Amino acid sequence: MAFNPLNWLLGLLSLDIGIDLGTANTLVNVRGKGIVINEPSWVAIDKKTKRPLAIGAEAKHMVGRTPANVVAIRPLRDGVISEFDITERMLEYFIAKAHEQSIVPVPRPRVVIGIPRGATEVEKRAVYDATMAAGAREVFLIEEPTAAALGAMLPIGEVRGSMIVDIGGGTSELAVFSMGGIVISRSLRVAGDEMDEDIVSYIRNKHNLLIGERMAERVKIAIGSAHPLKEEKTMNVRGRNLVRGLPEAIEISSVEIREALAGSVKIIINTIKDAINETPPEVIADLMEEGVCMTGGASQLQGFAERLSDELHIRVWLAEDPITCVARGAGMILDDLDNLSRFLVGLERGAT
Repeated sequence: MAFNPLNWLLGLLSLDIGIDLGTANTLVNVRGKGIVINEPSWVAIDKKTKRPLAIGAEAKHMVGRTPANVVAIRPLRDGVISEFDITERMLEYFIAKAHEQSIVPVPRPRVVIGIPRGATEVEKRAVYDATMAAGAREVFLIEEPTAAALGAMLPIGEVRGSMIVDIGGGTSELAVFSMGGIVISRSLRVAGDEMDEDIVSYIRNKHNLLIGERMAERVKIAIGSAHPLKEEKTMNVRGRNLVRGLPEAIEISSVEIREALAGSVKIIINTIKDAINETPPEVIADLMEEGVCMTGGASQLQGFAERLSDELHIRVWLAEDPITCVARGAGMILDDLDNLSRFLVGLERGAT
C-alpha cells in the first residue's frame, strides 16, 4: 500500500474506534483509551416524527413506561439491523459521545465494527452504510467470533487450533481457528434474547403471570443457570395475573428457571457438538489441550461453562470480561491495521 501523508495525518489525529454493535448492548473502544461506552442498544422515538428522544441507557429505562406518542425500540434484531435510519442515529450518537473524550476537534474516525458470521451481503452492506452515514471516514468489518477471539487473546494466528463460543443477545456464534483462518463455524439466532422470551413464556404458562422483558432479564441474571447450582436460589417476580388482571408477586426458584432455559441451552450445546464433530482430529487434539473459550454477555449464565465442559469432555473457560471481547478485538485491529487486516471481511460488489 502506497504511503499517503494525508491518511497518515488523519489517522494520527482521529479517535479511531472499534464498535461491538450488539442486539442488546453497544460497546465503543477508542484507540488508546479502551472501552469508553457500554450502553443498551435502545432508542426511544416519537411515533409521529420518528425523531429520537433518548438513546442508550436512558432509552432502556423508558421501556414499558412510555406515553402513547413515544415508543422504545431496539433497532437491531438477531444481531442485524432491522431499523436502518434509527441504527444510523444511534451510531451517530455513540460516535459523537466517543469524540467527547477529546478536548480538541478531531477528524472523522476510522471504524472497525463487528458483524455476525452468518450475516448476508445485504446485512453487511446495511452495517457498512449506516456506519458511514453516522460519520465514519472509513469502515472495516470484522466477524464477531474473530473479534471475540482476538479480544480474548486466543492464538488464532498460530498453527495450533483454538475455539471461541460467543453468546450475545441476538446470536450465538462459534468458530474453530487454525493458522489465522476459520476451520469450522456456526451462527444461530438463539441467544440471550431467546432465553428472556423462554422465561416470559414459562412464567406465563405455569403461573398465569405476565412479566416484561426487563423483569425476565433480571431473573435470568440473578437465578438463571444451565447446570445445577451448589445452592439453589429463589427470587420474587412481579407482573400481572392473567386470570384476575391485577398485580401479583410470586417466588420463583432457580430450578424452575433452569427448566425454562433448557430448550435454548440445549440448542446451543447441540450446535457446538455438531461443529466439533466436523472438526479435524488434529485440531480436536489441540482443543483438548487448549480448551474452549466462552465470550459474550449470555455466556455468563451460571453454570454454562461447567455444563458445556461436561457435555464436550473438554475444558471450557470464560474469558476475562467476556462482554467486552468483541469491542476489544475490534480495537486491536486498529492498533495494528497493517498486520491484522487479514482478519477483516470485505463487501462483495453488487450487494445492495
